[in-house]
Amino acid sequence: MNGNFISKLLNSAKKNKINVIATIYEIINTNKQNHKVSDTAVLISDRGKLESVYRKIHLYDALGFKESKKLTAGNIIERPIKTSVGTLGLLICYDMRFPEISRILTVNGASILVSPSAWVSGIMKEEHWEIMLKARAIENGVYVIAPNQLGNIYSGRSMVIDPFGSTLVDMGNREGMELVDIDNSRVDTIR
Repeated sequence: MNGNFISKLLNSAKKNKINVIATIYEIINTNKQNHKVSDTAVLISDRGKLESVYRKIHLYDALGFKESKKLTAGNIIERPIKTSVGTLGLLICYDMRFPEISRILTVNGASILVSPSAWVSGIMKEEHWEIMLKARAIENGVYVIAPNQLGNIYSGRSMVIDPFGSTLVDMGNREGMELVDIDNSRVDTIR
């Protein structure tokens, strides 16, 4: 995976000694008549190394949306990655609606599920968002970190849920950043 944006993220992660998870639209097919991209999440270590590349598996083709017109679905659940914070498993947005991915990541060692999202507002959508994040945390005994886009058609409510289903952060409709202590002994206690 190359490009100026990824290079800058790699350098910044190393310089600041932080793990970075970012999402990008990655060109998958350069055929001009069938040009599609993948909704891709990258995990970069605090050493500035690209550790994982995950391509969204479940495209949102519901309620008037048709992501499959412009996006190509991934087909691989990437292995969780050990970091200084815990073992991270990646999924993206609508993947959260399907519990199998979360379970596979957990069985393979994830203690934290991270799901960058662009969850759209709508009837019961915010309620489903919160319920699913809590369900994935409780049923797998993991932390769930779910940053979500805000504004335009998106519902916001970036959240962090602990393994017991307690909400540690709910950003509501605010932009910003929150710091959260991740206590992996809570994962051990619940499991």
